[in-house]
Amino acid sequence: MDFVTQGAFTPVEALIGGLLIGLAAALLWLANGRIAGISGILGHALFARGEDRGWRVAFLLGLPLGAGLVVLVSGPLEQRIATSQGILIAAGLLVGFGTRLANGCTSGHGICGVSRGSARSLMATATFMAVAGATVFVTRHVLGTGS
Repeated sequence: MDFVTQGAFTPVEALIGGLLIGLAAALLWLANGRIAGISGILGHALFARGEDRGWRVAFLLGLPLGAGLVVLVSGPLEQRIATSQGILIAAGLLVGFGTRLANGCTSGHGICGVSRGSARSLMATATFMAVAGATVFVTRHVLGTGS
């Protein structure tokens, strides 16, 4: 696998991005009493009706529109993921299965749940962070396929 992004770690941009994510999660909680877990928002947007569907669709549309705004302001990012589509599909299915099993995704548990002190979210976040770290270690240092 070959993951490349333009430039190096930029702490200011990372801080601003994190603050904006936290602000969006806080605003959704304060305005609607809802948790900004993307899997739940997407899953319920497919079947919700009326007003409940409206905020969900607006939130989901804001994700690519926000990314597009960043590209307009700062220019396109060079990104390359060199792996098979089969591996990407398998990884996506595993994430989807894990999301259902954990009753939430990384954004719901890691951002909203941890900030509320949810024991389930603390355990879920610790688990997926540990597995992610182990996956990177095995991929890069055991299999030698990462950069």
